[in-house]
Amino acid sequence: MKNKYAIGVDIGGTNIKLGIISSLGKIIKKTMVDTMGEKGPDVVVSQLKKGISELIQKNNLNGRGKITGIGIGCAGTVNQEKGIVENPPNLAGWDRVPLGSIIRKEFGFNVFIDNDANAAALGEMHFGAGKKFKSFIMVTLGTGVGGGIISNRKIYRGDFGAAGEIGHSVIDFNGPKCNCGSFGCIEAYVGNHYLVKRIQGEMKSKTDTKIWDLINYDIEKLNPRVIDEAAQMGDEYAKSIIVQTGEYLGCALASIANILDISTFILGGGVAGFGEPLIKAAQRKAAERALIPLRKRIKVLPAKLKNDAGIQGSSALVFYRMDK
Repeated sequence: MKNKYAIGVDIGGTNIKLGIISSLGKIIKKTMVDTMGEKGPDVVVSQLKKGISELIQKNNLNGRGKITGIGIGCAGTVNQEKGIVENPPNLAGWDRVPLGSIIRKEFGFNVFIDNDANAAALGEMHFGAGKKFKSFIMVTLGTGVGGGIISNRKIYRGDFGAAGEIGHSVIDFNGPKCNCGSFGCIEAYVGNHYLVKRIQGEMKSKTDTKIWDLINYDIEKLNPRVIDEAAQMGDEYAKSIIVQTGEYLGCALASIANILDISTFILGGGVAGFGEPLIKAAQRKAAERALIPLRKRIKVLPAKLKNDAGIQGSSALVFYRMDK
């Protein structure tokens, strides 16, 4: 795969991340645009085209090779063969969008599309923390909570491409309503927006937390980075938020391990930036809740590619599909 490059795209609920990636996983150039997901698919597609055009214009390969295709990771159910994205839960107004044909027609490249968490899982398998594991579950903690299942070094997609929707595993059937329409999904506890909304409600009675100083007493400025910063300053309430988030997640991971007999989990995405306290809490709770034979085998690890897993994994869709 010498001198091969691809454009890797990660369509998130908040931002679209894009990069020119080498076949060895090296990022040559990257950029980011707002998703504007609340404005419907036409606007999101327009933003995607804008980001790709910007990358192509800034293409800095200097004769080392050419872009061979575009790989796109997007939330929702993805028909890989037809390049159709169906009902991504954090993008308003989407039903069935033929994203592959739209982007192929616009730019003339081969286009390969998969669920965003599957793409991140492929990135970690080929270039990151999953290189040494035969099987693992990639969990992406961002605006939503996604999952990619690697079994025997292959993505497991299910019958219709919808496998791995870990965020919609129910941990409490009386729990808060999730964007998917169900109740008590793990996403409704640890997804970025849900987490912030829940803590905003709790903050009214937490007058002594350092979080207030960090947000200048403007509750709308609350985000996971602020919570993490307060925790690193020793704020007990902030630390408890991170531990509780890890425990919620660990409950879901235990159920997944029990069903699939896969005991290694790799965590990526913005909320995973809480780091070791989150990972330890998730591993401890997962080990407590998993079946006895699995408990000692449970591993919860940080993603190596961090926030770039999506774009690097999406590039792998191009390289490894075209090599078949």
